[in-house]
Amino acid sequence: MASTTRTYHHGGLRAALVEAGLKAARTGGAGALGLRELTRSVGVTPNAAYRHFADRQALVLAVAAETQDRLAQAMLDRMTTVRRAAHPAERAVQHLRGVGLGYIQFALSEPGWFELAILTQEQPRGDSPHLAVGDRVPPPYQLLLDTLDEMVDTGALTPQRRTDAEWICWSAVHGFADLATRGPLRWQERSTVNRLAAHVVDTVIDDLRTDPVD
Repeated sequence: MASTTRTYHHGGLRAALVEAGLKAARTGGAGALGLRELTRSVGVTPNAAYRHFADRQALVLAVAAETQDRLAQAMLDRMTTVRRAAHPAERAVQHLRGVGLGYIQFALSEPGWFELAILTQEQPRGDSPHLAVGDRVPPPYQLLLDTLDEMVDTGALTPQRRTDAEWICWSAVHGFADLATRGPLRWQERSTVNRLAAHVVDTVIDDLRTDPVD
């Protein structure tokens, strides 16, 4: 029987394995990223993968980085479609709205990639609460940080209320995304889910900007 093992130019196998991982994760989530299955799908032996990845986890993180880039792009795309505003502060608010709605819509449209992007996030040791995957801050999280900082710079958010605001925003939108993809909201019509998503995001932004009453 003729061998079906393929050969790849320098770097080609790494790209092929990541692409195969993206294809598998899109329908099967993180659990679909078996090293043996991925190497078989690109026509090489499992040992060949170790020339580019130290272990399966390194391959999973590489695929996760790609899904996070796609999530960040979806958030950026949504930022460009929100209502335009002339005032810089209002533009910053609308950008944050786009970040939240883009996050939720990506979860609804690409649940497999979303699961991988979120489940492989790691928190580094030490006092910093910032997240990292491998050696980088995930682009979706960095985009949230940058947008909140934009709100402070334009006067849409006070520096005092900026403290840890990323966790308020993320908790709300991720909780909603989880309800919409794995919880009871997954049975609702998409129009209903979209309306509720907008309500959640707008409420979080309003609460974030409103000083508490003594």
